[in-house]
Amino acid sequence: RIAKAALEVEREAGRVRMSGNERREQLINVARHLFAEKGYEAVSVEEIAQFALVSKPVIYEHFGSKEGLYAVILDRETRELLRTVISNMESGHPREMLEQAVYAFFTYIDEHPDGYRVLIKDAPAAQGAGAYSGLVNDIVDKCESVLGNAFDKYGLPRKSAGIYARTLVGSVALSGQWWQEERHVSKDEIVAQVVNFVWNGLTDLQAKPTLKTQKTI
Repeated sequence: RIAKAALEVEREAGRVRMSGNERREQLINVARHLFAEKGYEAVSVEEIAQFALVSKPVIYEHFGSKEGLYAVILDRETRELLRTVISNMESGHPREMLEQAVYAFFTYIDEHPDGYRVLIKDAPAAQGAGAYSGLVNDIVDKCESVLGNAFDKYGLPRKSAGIYARTLVGSVALSGQWWQEERHVSKDEIVAQVVNFVWNGLTDLQAKPTLKTQKTI
């Protein structure tokens, strides 16, 4: 359901005279709530204007179009999530780096629920595959670099780092999407479980893994 309380706060704010920057932020907040709940296609400029208590030309003045407003929100949320996660992958013991990065990812979900929903919802056709896939790829690239350095240190083939980076990031991202909607467990518990699975899977990596069975398809 739409975060009605938050929307009502923005609606009340719209009754007060605002500076240009304040109005821009209000429009972004209103649109983020609506896009998160309904998706890009289902939200109209008229609806955004109605909730913000402004006329449609005000939105066009600030963003040019609905797509322009959506792009601003995507860019802001992408930068925030990417900064939060990657800033925790810079140094330290690999186990600590993993835990801090995963914790940062789930903290973003917890503190920016609307922003995360916007990221994972279907993007308009003009956005191609969507911001979330691009964001995940950026995190994978950073993770691949970190794993590659670790593989060099422990005598594992660096060329395999890309495979493991995608496996790691994919498991965290899917767990994050599930946790955002279900919330049956606390943030600490979901992070501990994800890190437990990932770390214990990485600790006994074989340099040349083989299949235990051979099947003809």
